Amino acid sequence: MSQNAMKKNIVVAVTGASGALYAKLLLEKLCALRERVGEVAVVFSDSGREVFRYELGCDANDLPAALPVKLYDNCSFYAPFASGSSRFESMVVAPCSMGTLARIASGAADNLICRAADVMLKERRRLVLMVRETPYSLVHLRNMVAVTEAGGVICPASPALYSRPQSIQDLAMTVVDRALTLAGVEVEAFQWGN
Repeated sequence: MSQNAMKKNIVVAVTGASGALYAKLLLEKLCALRERVGEVAVVFSDSGREVFRYELGCDANDLPAALPVKLYDNCSFYAPFASGSSRFESMVVAPCSMGTLARIASGAADNLICRAADVMLKERRRLVLMVRETPYSLVHLRNMVAVTEAGGVICPASPALYSRPQSIQDLAMTVVDRALTLAGVEVEAFQWGN
């Protein structure tokens, strides 16, 4: 198998939940893993763009050129990963709002993010939802169960403390590394017992 054939193509969706730092760190980590990652497609919801701008002080369209990602419009269904025939193996929604979770759980593919998630589930590919809310209502929990039963993975944005993170970025990276591992991307990260 060639080196390119082993690279994983991944979709990253950014929704309006607080936690834009997770999206930024996830994209930076994917770009640092170029030897393991092929194409990185990025979709922002409208609220995701607003929160990204508010929390990080930069616009989603102004991602550094050093990040070789391709942005897609959430209203367009012409993205390759809107079809099961595409070669995108994984999708991470970081952060995932409860509204997006609800639409994915119900199969309401009314935008590109939800359609791509629907494709991941129907094709039995990896879908990781980095949910960001506290506390959870019974509705949230039932939606998480529905996505889990359909084959998705709920990865709450709950940082690990046993690695003794020294900064907010280190703390957030514990969740990013976990989400990438769940998406099938090998990362070097702290492991319990090491």
